[in-house]
Amino acid sequence: MKNIRNFCIIAHIDHGKSTLADRLLEYTNTISKRDMQDQALDNMDLERERGITIKSHAIQMKYIHPANGEEYVFNLIDTPGHVDFSYEVSRSIAACEGALLLVDASQGIQAQTISNLYLAVDHDLEIIPIVNKVDMESAMVEEVQDQIIDLIGCKREDIISASGRTGIGIPEILAAAVDRIPAPKGDLEAPLQTMIFDSMFNSYRGVIAYVRVMNGVLKKGDKIKFYNTGKEVTAEEVGTLRMGMVETSEISAGNVGYVITGIKVSREIKVGDTITHIARPCEIPVKGFEEVKPMVFAGVYPLDTDDFEDLRDSLEKLQLNDASLVFEPETSAALGFGFRCGFLGMLHLEIVQERLYREFDQDIITTVPNVPYYATNMKQERFLIHQPSDLPDPNHLSSAEEPYIYAQIITKPEYIGNIMKLCMDKRGILQKQNYLTPTRLEMIFHMPLAEIVFDFYDQLKSTTRGYASFDYHLLDYRETDLVRLDIKLNGEQVDALSALVHRSKAEYMGRRMCEKLKELLPRQQFQIAIQGAIGQKVIARETISALRKDVTAKCYGGDISRKRKLLEKQKEGKKRMKQFGSVEVPPEAFIKVLKLND
Repeated sequence: MKNIRNFCIIAHIDHGKSTLADRLLEYTNTISKRDMQDQALDNMDLERERGITIKSHAIQMKYIHPANGEEYVFNLIDTPGHVDFSYEVSRSIAACEGALLLVDASQGIQAQTISNLYLAVDHDLEIIPIVNKVDMESAMVEEVQDQIIDLIGCKREDIISASGRTGIGIPEILAAAVDRIPAPKGDLEAPLQTMIFDSMFNSYRGVIAYVRVMNGVLKKGDKIKFYNTGKEVTAEEVGTLRMGMVETSEISAGNVGYVITGIKVSREIKVGDTITHIARPCEIPVKGFEEVKPMVFAGVYPLDTDDFEDLRDSLEKLQLNDASLVFEPETSAALGFGFRCGFLGMLHLEIVQERLYREFDQDIITTVPNVPYYATNMKQERFLIHQPSDLPDPNHLSSAEEPYIYAQIITKPEYIGNIMKLCMDKRGILQKQNYLTPTRLEMIFHMPLAEIVFDFYDQLKSTTRGYASFDYHLLDYRETDLVRLDIKLNGEQVDALSALVHRSKAEYMGRRMCEKLKELLPRQQFQIAIQGAIGQKVIARETISALRKDVTAKCYGGDISRKRKLLEKQKEGKKRMKQFGSVEVPPEAFIKVLKLND
């Protein structure tokens, strides 16, 4: 056990975690030069297309220390950097003793760097600070080292200069992992105590659980049980995680690996659960990680109501691989049976929607995302609201409360004006601002969560040319003036497009949604009226004019009355069509309509 090291890589988005992981794999010969490709650990098409890490990835490497010639086993976890996937980071940190803290030499410390660092410090992880991308022309190595010293109070010589692109500093990082990160603690003779930190579904093998063994030894063929669900099974296969899964006879305390039990029902395994032996169980489960707190809720419905059970099955399998997704069944008058899903943010919602389509072939409709509100009726009963239809009529509503967040923005001083304007427009309240260094400024706002759900992050990036970083956590609930905004097509209400908004934003939201729908909806042979309404009061309207079919094309010559007769006939037909014609909203319009500023 003294030759095992478990560590993860944490950093802000785009600071070079995956590229550095590629160099570490190359240097330790875990992956051959021939098989090497960029983002080697990112095995999802979506991750490659967007150039971001969505899932944390565990891999085992072998390393021979040049000082003493001993062989060490490294279990490395590459983590995502985006705030929407912070739950992946918290689970990875729970399985490690050390963390490589990566900071981009050209951008310095950013909000998610600080957030991930606090997570690691809370779990008593040994931090190895690294300044990455030192080979870039815009690198400010000295300045960034000063920022790191201010943040974690280390010495300058403890900070490693590296470049994931060229391989500078890779030998120093691996040597530091041995010298600075403590070996895992655990008792081989104690009862088996194993934490599940991730899982995935394989259609042939069933559920594959990725585990960290805290105490004892897990062997192939052992009779084991899951602490929380109580399910008893046999460990059909155990092994370590290299570029693929490598079968071994056992995984001992301190090590990371996988276990296959043949379980086919995904709800029988939970990430964060503890595995122990049936004959000699451990007394207490491993202290897992905090419960996930969804920030955004949206309804997910199948296009065809017959596919409801397929969608449930797909969501359960996806939840194995993405533990931050939560869902429960719900029904809608217009859309039938579906699920109310909780997400950590809009990017998370987009990724889940895309994965359902690509990996499980599910065509779905997603309703307008909402945050959870509290409402109090005239009888002074307080209850939670997850969807617009839950909001009582204004006559029965006493008060409503919305969630506020503590938002931390780190930027350059020249963008203060842009950020202030953006946050004030979003009903933000400035709490404080302080200079971290002469060229870096921290601003703290209290803001309604509903205001950052749709397009806040995109706007922040564009107004600061990408030089602002953003992190937030939930604060409390505060009273608000809440209204329900309905969208009607030819007088018919579209349930999926209803939204709960602040009264001051209702008119703007209504106008923009109507304008976006006018662009997105295909024209019909009858006129379509798009209206935004609060109750019976229409506050915005757009009209899509009818497609005109040339019915007089076959009239060549003759009296004008022949043409008039055909046009009158067409006019009557269009009237009838408008009465019976229903407007189909294409599935992609439901998400595109929310990108109000595109």
